[in-house]
Amino acid sequence: MHLGLGVIVREEDVIGIFDLENTTGSAATKRFLRRAQEEDRVEEVCVDLPRSFVVCANGPVERVYLAQVAPSTLLRRSRADVSGHGPRHTHRRPPV
Repeated sequence: MHLGLGVIVREEDVIGIFDLENTTGSAATKRFLRRAQEEDRVEEVCVDLPRSFVVCANGPVERVYLAQVAPSTLLRRSRADVSGHGPRHTHRRPPV
């Protein structure tokens, strides 16, 4: 699943997709994100303000990705990846 800025995660590694606006009011979510940041497990994959965060298993450690893409879009992408009916990307031109 493409998260943004060229970062792609395997569907089976995704633990959860969360809306930042709706979840960061929770004290537990704030603690989780703060601890992940302190442990250098957060990666920003956006240029503008993030709209979602994706928690992925990275071996025994969880990795948190802050993405500009809306959670609903990420969910659609994950469903398309699983069904095999998603957008086709056969190849990309190499940078010049």
